[in-house]
Amino acid sequence: MGVPLRRRSGRSVYRESTPVAAVAGVVESVWTGVVGGRRPLRVFPDGCVDLVWDGRRLDAVTTVRGVLRHELPSAAWTVGLRLRCGAGGAVLGLPMTELAAGATPLRDLWPARARRAESRLAECGTPGEARSVLEALVTGRLRDIEPDGLSVAAARALRAPGARADKVAAELGVSERGLRRHVRHDVGVGPKELQRVLRFHRFLTRLEVVVRDGSSLADVAAEVGYADQSHLGRECRRLSGVSPGALVRSWTGRNVPD
Repeated sequence: MGVPLRRRSGRSVYRESTPVAAVAGVVESVWTGVVGGRRPLRVFPDGCVDLVWDGRRLDAVTTVRGVLRHELPSAAWTVGLRLRCGAGGAVLGLPMTELAAGATPLRDLWPARARRAESRLAECGTPGEARSVLEALVTGRLRDIEPDGLSVAAARALRAPGARADKVAAELGVSERGLRRHVRHDVGVGPKELQRVLRFHRFLTRLEVVVRDGSSLADVAAEVGYADQSHLGRECRRLSGVSPGALVRSWTGRNVPD
């Protein structure tokens, strides 16, 4: 999820769709981006990993450790698969703690498989064709591995406001230490930090409500699980680099005080 750091001419379009059944267990969505003008984005952490084809190379992009600044490519369109939160380590085949924040060329992780996919992607004339190549790539990868789904289930449970790691671990049949080990491997941070990221992501999904329905930041903060507006402010600055009010203004173009 990203917002412009500054406005420029042109209009960008972003669309998500449901993945094919063969990869739905590990892929949350397939998305297409059409770039309206060259401009930088502020990309916020969400705990997921995206496999992104931008017309030049195929990357694994992770944002769980904090906000990223990303320059939109000049390609006519970009296609990506968003892996489910908790599926990254199993699908990519390495602990997510070893993957640097930002974009990592997939050929560094899957040399032969990724290069073949890049060759096919370079021949695609439409986003739909590229989507099929990416889905086939992950389908082939799933034939070689057996994801246990524990970290995906843990991330889903930890999204709930007020969720406790010890209770989530008990529900999944593992110790707290085992839960922490699984989540760190598959997401890149422990359960407590993941909860902070997921809570902030809930706030991002409610930004438009602040303007559309006249809800205050304090109301939204309480709704998504923050102790109060000051708590939201601290977490927003830590995970986005700006205040909640500044974030709403950059997102909507409307003046909303902190």
